[in-house]
Amino acid sequence: MKHRGRHRRRRRGAALRAVLAGTALALTAAATLISASQADVSGGPGALRPLSSPADTGRLRLQEHLVPARSLNRLSAAMGRPVGVGNVLESTDRGMREGSDCSADDRASLPVTPAATRAYCWDPADAASTDWQPASVTTSGDADDDGVWGRHRVVLSGWTHSTTTGRAAERGLARVAFVDADDPDHLAYRWVLLVVPVQDGRDYRGLTSGISGMVWYQNKLLVTASTGSADALYVYDLDRIQRTTVDGPAIGRVPGGWSADGYRYVLPAVGSYRFASGRCTASGPPCPGALALDRGTAPDSLAAAEWTEPGSDQKARLWRYAFSTDPARAGLLATDPAGRVDAVEAHRTRAAGIRGVLSYRQAGTEEPSWYVGQLPGSRDGHGGLWRQDGKGARAAHCGADASHRCWAQSAGSLSYWRETGEVWSLSDRMLFALPLAALDRSLE
Repeated sequence: MKHRGRHRRRRRGAALRAVLAGTALALTAAATLISASQADVSGGPGALRPLSSPADTGRLRLQEHLVPARSLNRLSAAMGRPVGVGNVLESTDRGMREGSDCSADDRASLPVTPAATRAYCWDPADAASTDWQPASVTTSGDADDDGVWGRHRVVLSGWTHSTTTGRAAERGLARVAFVDADDPDHLAYRWVLLVVPVQDGRDYRGLTSGISGMVWYQNKLLVTASTGSADALYVYDLDRIQRTTVDGPAIGRVPGGWSADGYRYVLPAVGSYRFASGRCTASGPPCPGALALDRGTAPDSLAAAEWTEPGSDQKARLWRYAFSTDPARAGLLATDPAGRVDAVEAHRTRAAGIRGVLSYRQAGTEEPSWYVGQLPGSRDGHGGLWRQDGKGARAAHCGADASHRCWAQSAGSLSYWRETGEVWSLSDRMLFALPLAALDRSLE
C-alpha cells in the first residue's frame, strides 16, 4: 500500500521548484553537434487523421488477463513478505554522474534543441556494456499527482538485453533501474529484474520482452511487450517486489531458495493485456512501441504509439485507453464486464520509427497535442521530435541546414512530470530532463 504523504505536498513542491531553478546545466557540447552527416531535412509527419471506423478501432481492443491472486500469494508466501519501492531505494548500490562530469560522447547524445536542463550518465559498470540498452522512463510524477511516492521522488528506467549477444541466459531479459531522485545532485539506483509467475505461483521466469514503453500509474507499472507478440502490455504491482535469497545465474526457484541472475530484487507480473484479434501486424493490431500517461483527460488515460521501422512508408497509429476509476482496480485499464478494453481515441500519423510519445492539452486549446520522438531512417545519430494535432506538425530546427534531427541520439520514451513541468527522456547514454515550456518554444 502506498503512503503518499499528501500533507507535505505544498512544502515539497516549493522546495523542489527552488532546487530545480538552480540546477540547470550548461550542456553546450550538444549544441555544436549538428554536422553534414546528420543533415536529414525530411518532410514532417503532417496532421493527425482521426480513426473512428469499427474496422480501425476494433484492432485496438485488448483483453485483460490477470494472474490469479492465489498464485501471487503462493509466490510471496514462499519468497517472503513483499517489499515496496522505499526498500529498494534504501539499498541503492550504483550512482549517476551529472552531465558536466560525463564524457563528451555522453553529452553529445543529448538533444541539440532544446537543450537539457538536467542530465545524468549511468554507472560505468552499466554504461560500458552494449548488451543492455535503456529505452523507457516513467516517474513518481506519473504515479501520483503530488510527484512523490511515499517519501521519495523516483525515476524508473527500463532496459532490455540484446537477443543476440551476451550470455544466452540473459538474452531478451528486461530490468528496471529504480532511481532515487530526492537529491537532484546525487542520483543513485538499484536494479530490479522483471519476471513472470509460472506453475500457478510455484516458480517464476524472466520476462523476455523489449520494454520500449513504460508508465507508472498509482501502484501499477505497465510495460510494452515485444513486437510480434499477442501480448500488448504486461502489468506489475509495485507493492509486490520480492527479495531473492540466492546469488546465482539461474532465474527462479533453486536449491536453497530463489535466484535472479544475481539481482537482489524481482518484480513478478500480475497480469497482461492481449490484443483480442491476435498478434500485432502491419494490417492488424498495432505493436505498441511507446507509452505515456495523460492526466489531462477524464479519466486519466494511457497514450500509446505504434512501432514501425524508421524511414518506412507504414503509417503509425496513435491511440489511448482510459484508466479504471474503480478503487478496487487501482492502476488498471477500464474494462467492460467481459474484461475487454476499447480505445477511447485513435489517430493515424505519417511518422515512423516512433520511440517516444506524449499527449498534452495546452491551455486554451480544445484538443491535446501529440508529441512523437522519432529515430532517423538510418537508426544512426539524432532523431526528431514533432508536435502534432489535427491541423499539422511542428519540429525544432537546428544547424545551418535547418535539420529536424535535433532530438536525442537513439532517444527513448517520454514522461511528463506535471508537478515540475519537466519532460523526462533518455538517450542511448544518458537520462535527462527539460521543461515542456522550453520544448514548446523550440517548436514555435
